[in-house]
Amino acid sequence: MPRYQRLLAVIVFLGVLALAFQLSGLREHFNLAFLHQKLLDNKLSGLLIFVLLFALGNLIQIPGSVFLAAAVLALGEAWGGVVTYVAAIASCVFTFWVIRLLGGDALRQLRGRVARRIFVQLDAHPVRSIALLRMLLQTVPALNYVLAMSGVRFRDYLVGTLLGLPLPILLYCVFFDYLAKALHLARF
Repeated sequence: MPRYQRLLAVIVFLGVLALAFQLSGLREHFNLAFLHQKLLDNKLSGLLIFVLLFALGNLIQIPGSVFLAAAVLALGEAWGGVVTYVAAIASCVFTFWVIRLLGGDALRQLRGRVARRIFVQLDAHPVRSIALLRMLLQTVPALNYVLAMSGVRFRDYLVGTLLGLPLPILLYCVFFDYLAKALHLARF
């Protein structure tokens, strides 16, 4: 399939998915209170719902910080961070495969000096590049889309993601825990 058709397929898919979430009312469940309550109600089913919603939310541009805050409030700083790390990895992997299936390596086929320079750097140091991007942008959906359509190998994507996410998640955990204590928000 030509690159423009692949890019169009990704855009149409994401548009239809966002519209379906909006019309079905599922988007209302992507909030701090709902996620927090699900994690408190039943640890096992709450964790499964959390991971599923994180993965779906990542596809429709829901910030990962909403999920992280809910996990820290419900499970505490340490366990909230661990659960978020696992959910973030699952979400990134899910997004990679869905977008790769639809978009292939459509961005790799782009012409131009800037695109060539970016791909030379990505090809020379894929794991390091992805880890640095994760440290800066965490699970930002647009980053997942771009990396999936960049033609980067899945192994490099996964290792870069595994290495790049712990530091920002740790920093956000400390921040949300501090914020919860400062605002006297209910925990556990």
